[in-house]
Amino acid sequence: MLDIQSDLFDTLATRVVVPLVDERIVGKPIFHLNPRFHIADTPVIMSTAEIAGIPTGAVGKKIGSLKDQRNEIIAALDFLINGF
Repeated sequence: MLDIQSDLFDTLATRVVVPLVDERIVGKPIFHLNPRFHIADTPVIMSTAEIAGIPTGAVGKKIGSLKDQRNEIIAALDFLINGF
């Protein structure tokens, strides 16, 4: 999962996350909605429409960062909300 919540809100009991799904098990992704990334050499799709808030305790160990893909992540979230 991709934790997209700002660290400014670390005191909240929840985190906003988006699932990252193995590209090999996903149907055809929607271009602007489902960007592709690589996590530990595994191609994954951001399943943006499944955005959710989960308890902070359910967030696992950090295994990487997608900070370099910030623009693609924000664009996918914007597309989900605005449709363009």
